[in-house]
Amino acid sequence: MRIIAGTWRGRRLAAVGKGDAGAHLRPTTDRVRESLFNILGGGRFGDPCDGAVVLDMFAGTGALGLEALSRGAASCTFVENGRVAQGILRENIKLLDCTDQTKLITRDATKLGTVNKVADLIFLDPPYGKNMGQKALNAAQEGGWIAPQALVIWEENAEQSAPDGFTFIDSRKFGDSYMTFLRAD
Repeated sequence: MRIIAGTWRGRRLAAVGKGDAGAHLRPTTDRVRESLFNILGGGRFGDPCDGAVVLDMFAGTGALGLEALSRGAASCTFVENGRVAQGILRENIKLLDCTDQTKLITRDATKLGTVNKVADLIFLDPPYGKNMGQKALNAAQEGGWIAPQALVIWEENAEQSAPDGFTFIDSRKFGDSYMTFLRAD
């Protein structure tokens, strides 16, 4: 895995190894990340990374949030409760020397508390088929994590419909994954 573009373009990230099957660690591939960020940077969404406060839920290795930082995001909060993934994510933050731009919350993304810094770009990549995405999005919304008009990119094994408080924008299929784009109301 590597950073696709931006300040850290081409920088390698920590090897996942066997990952963590119990935590369903399955990093978004370089190819899918490149396609996703090409969509984000294509003009339809403005420049969602520039100066953004990012929330990366079910962060895993942190590749999505780190890619956003490389492309100009101001900060990223990673939420990950898997110990193996936390270790890889910490290593990636150290490799890119971006500790001052990041925060790692080591808890279940479906049980977020309140926050005083809202995010305007949210990556949501829950374990597939476990109905955790909706719960995590609700927890983030209830905790005040999501700014009005925030862009949410939800990766799952099926297209997701917009829950209350969000508007469906688009959905794209990449192999066995769907990226559903939502806008907070």
